[in-house]
Amino acid sequence: MEALPFFVGVIGNIISVLFFLSPVKTFWLVLKKRSTEEFDSLPYVSTFLTAALWAYYGLIKPDGFLIVSVNIFGISLQICYLTIFLLFSPPNMRVRTATLVAIFDIGFVGATILISYLMLHGTSRIEVIGFICAALNIMNCGSPLGIARKVVRTRSVEYMPFLLTLCIFLNSGVWTFYAVLVKDPYIGVPNLIGFLLGVMQLVIYVIYMNESKSSKEDHSSIHDQLLPSHSDKTCDLLLSHSESNSSKIVLKITT
Repeated sequence: MEALPFFVGVIGNIISVLFFLSPVKTFWLVLKKRSTEEFDSLPYVSTFLTAALWAYYGLIKPDGFLIVSVNIFGISLQICYLTIFLLFSPPNMRVRTATLVAIFDIGFVGATILISYLMLHGTSRIEVIGFICAALNIMNCGSPLGIARKVVRTRSVEYMPFLLTLCIFLNSGVWTFYAVLVKDPYIGVPNLIGFLLGVMQLVIYVIYMNESKSSKEDHSSIHDQLLPSHSDKTCDLLLSHSESNSSKIVLKITT
């Protein structure tokens, strides 16, 4: 492999590793609480599926070492994440996760690899697997669109983590450049779409981040106005002391 494509691919691998590691904090909290609570396993099932097929694509494609290496790392992490889901999720989510893993991560991946190995050869096998990988990546582009709609609707970037958005933008951009250098449309097309969606998300973030801040300040101002003054606090303490057997009313203000 030439020096420039290899260098760009290494940068892409580093950013992809950071992307794969992004849920670690979430799963650390899951381990501490010993519960997945309301988290959904579908994103990790989907990531395992795409990473496994991209790893296979890298294996059958000449000079695909960089594609194989980063996706093997991704597969390893998804196995850890899904194992945690199976151990600490509620019974209904555990059954759902096991079913999704069996159908997509074992059944679909295994069938795709087996059929392509037995029925396809040479460049035709590379093209079919590349097309499937690209199609799956394009289907996953619906997630950023959903987040963008939510930000526009709520006029808040609370649901769009900036670092993760930036990481997706950079990752797609670097892999698009890599695909141009090695002339690989199956890597290039989905990552170009991801790059354009990343640009859109960053623009939306810039537009609404100030509104989110002003909204927080308004909430903070309302919160301060509702807080009792020093004299009010003194009265409250006296009332609480004199009426110790009376019922207590607690007002919780969420900001």
